[in-house]
Amino acid sequence: MKAVTIPAFGEADVLRVDEIKVPEPGPGQVSIDVAYAGANFAEVLYRRGVVDVPLPFVPGIEVSGHVRAVGPDVEGLRPGQPVAALTIVDSGGYAEVAVTSADLVAPLDGLGLGLDVAAAIPSNSTTAFLVLDRAARIEPGETVLVHAAAGGVGSQLGQAARQLGAGRVVGTVGGPAKIETARGFGYDDVVLRDELPDRVADLTGGRGFDVVVDMVGGPARRTSLDALAPMGRMIVMGNASGADDVGVSANELWFTNKSVAGFNLAAFSGAFPADAGRGLRRAVAAAASGDLRVQVEELPLEQAAEAHRRIESGATTGKLVLAVRG
Repeated sequence: MKAVTIPAFGEADVLRVDEIKVPEPGPGQVSIDVAYAGANFAEVLYRRGVVDVPLPFVPGIEVSGHVRAVGPDVEGLRPGQPVAALTIVDSGGYAEVAVTSADLVAPLDGLGLGLDVAAAIPSNSTTAFLVLDRAARIEPGETVLVHAAAGGVGSQLGQAARQLGAGRVVGTVGGPAKIETARGFGYDDVVLRDELPDRVADLTGGRGFDVVVDMVGGPARRTSLDALAPMGRMIVMGNASGADDVGVSANELWFTNKSVAGFNLAAFSGAFPADAGRGLRRAVAAAASGDLRVQVEELPLEQAAEAHRRIESGATTGKLVLAVRG
């Protein structure tokens, strides 16, 4: 079958279209004829060698398509069924056939979702619900701040926060061109990230934010901690800036009644596949009902390198998906 592989770590140009063996599902797994694969920053990290993976490696943490085959002990899924799926535990989504745990698959029967949109849901939309519900433990009426609000996961976090009862949702973006785009994803206010320190007081009535979600890192991490209200929670779920790690003093957390937690969808899905699957199905249902807007741009699988370049440039809004099968 056709697949995009990482034969060596490096820049986007190392990605290569290869012919590889078709994988078969094992116990508790399904194989999927992939129609579309989502393109994500996580796959950029694989390609750069930030995440230690065996080479050659097929990236791709989410797909949509049709069930090809089911392994032993799988119930509720059948060949030919349209599905969206997380392939994040073992990756492999940039290929004509992908294998994943049946727990990480969401049926699409009768939902009216296009497979292009469905491929954009498993990673970002699922993360949005899980990070706010399970990691931040958001309460009704709380104030939420999300960095990179116009990006793939940022575009979903604002909307998910609304559905989970947030009282006020604020986003930050890196440049003025993204402000209006982010507003369209459910944010009450959108501010430039560099201006946030001077805006926290007027955005929160001087109190600070109950929840801050930071996938940017660098200076934004320190700003995020300072922006928290007493008993506020900062959730760290990325370092898109590529900056050095930012240390947090445990004594500072003690004195200020603040908390810091991390969320990583791959680790969560590996440890709690049933919970991750429930989060996926919740996100799919929200998109199908119209409660969650997913903005998609499509490129052919052969242009995976171009997708990576766009993601790395920070110029994307919404979600890029790769068309694998016609």
